[in-house]
Amino acid sequence: MSPMPLYICGAGGVGREALDAALATTLTVTAFLDDARAGEKVRGLPVLRPSEVDFGDYLVGIAAPAARARLALLLDERGLRAVTLVHPRAVISPETVIAAGCLIQANAHISSSVTLGPHAQVHYNATIGHDAVLDARGTVYPGANISGNVHLCQDATVGSNAVVLQGLTVGAGAFVGAGAVVTRDVPAGTTVVGSPARPLRPREDRLS
Repeated sequence: MSPMPLYICGAGGVGREALDAALATTLTVTAFLDDARAGEKVRGLPVLRPSEVDFGDYLVGIAAPAARARLALLLDERGLRAVTLVHPRAVISPETVIAAGCLIQANAHISSSVTLGPHAQVHYNATIGHDAVLDARGTVYPGANISGNVHLCQDATVGSNAVVLQGLTVGAGAFVGAGAVVTRDVPAGTTVVGSPARPLRPREDRLS
């Protein structure tokens, strides 16, 4: 039986990094899916529109959670199947549950009894502590540290080299800026920056 075609949705930076992970696992990627670059070739692969495919496996290689949600829904409705891609140099500890569509990059370390929801992403050199939960499309950028028992709610993002301390919750759609140290729960939809992390004020407030 021939293997299912495998598509990476998104031909930008994260998509190309996902291709790197696929190559490291000896998986063959058929094409990228990207409306903006359809008709081009990227890293030697053709770029198709998502609407052109109706069979195969896919992984969404896009950082923005909202775009990931939209494209995953489109591809699911077209009959494709989300798959998880784990770089062979990532560490996945026992009793970890990884849902379909996740991307785990090289040198990520996921500790014991972690749960990753659909289409979550853990990037290079990031660490996820024991019993942490990343809901759907939770995203941890390179070098970030998520301590034990942290809950990253749906569509929350933790920026590069940021730290979220033990037992805290980062609310749905919240964004933790690069290098921030989160010492208290982050409300849904809030952007926090600094050490200790504080909400980013609207631009008009900062200029007054």
